[in-house]
Amino acid sequence: MKSLKIYEYKNCGTCRKALKYLEERGVAFERIPIRETPPTKTELKAMLKSYHGERKRLFNTSGGDYKSMNMKDRLPDLTDEEAIALLSENGNLIKRPFVLSGDQGIIGFKMDEWDAFLERLK
Repeated sequence: MKSLKIYEYKNCGTCRKALKYLEERGVAFERIPIRETPPTKTELKAMLKSYHGERKRLFNTSGGDYKSMNMKDRLPDLTDEEAIALLSENGNLIKRPFVLSGDQGIIGFKMDEWDAFLERLK
């Protein structure tokens, strides 16, 4: 299995659950603080492809920055390039954990989805 890059926020309960899940399964991963080091545009494009172009899936829609920037109304008018640029500059806007292995990725944490994701990576 390729190694995983997991972009996470230390105070995020969902991220902690995901890290525990990986540790319990002995999966090697690299932790990256999403606020300080957001994913690159290339990584964001790979994730967008993993979610079949559904841009909204990449956004942390319950986050303060999403709300204060009025992204609910702005997002439909953005191009993919504009959305990717915005996400690459502001890790708070990105749904987390944000996990990549090569060109495959998964966002958030739902155990059944993660089980299937790890199975695909084998």
